[in-house]
Amino acid sequence: MAEFIMKNIVKNHRMENSFEIASAATSSEELGNPVYPPARRKLMENGISCDGKTARKMTVNDYHYYDMIILMDYNNMKNAKRIIGNDTEQKLHMLMDYTEKGGTVSDPWYTRDFDRAYNDILEGCQGLFDTLVNK
Repeated sequence: MAEFIMKNIVKNHRMENSFEIASAATSSEELGNPVYPPARRKLMENGISCDGKTARKMTVNDYHYYDMIILMDYNNMKNAKRIIGNDTEQKLHMLMDYTEKGGTVSDPWYTRDFDRAYNDILEGCQGLFDTLVNK
């Protein structure tokens, strides 16, 4: 959901040409699958499309290519470090660190609370966007 929420924020500010936003899993359970149906429905409720997206796994090349890698929870952080090795360029960041709450995004896979996850992600993405454009 974060990829598409962030893309929507950037689009609403007419800054699509200033950002490249993509997402990747840090595990392989969902590789090749489309966005999980309840997540897709939550995005659509908010006028956000995720059509055509299928899961792919993060690679070490992603670390070298992107300026930042934003993670949703501590398991993803641990897995990302396993994939890339040392974060020598300080590119790994937790999304909720861009909010007043900190911590991790409520994982709807376990909680089934897609409203809370959406709101966490929206708040984190807005905070990240504000941080980036105000640098």
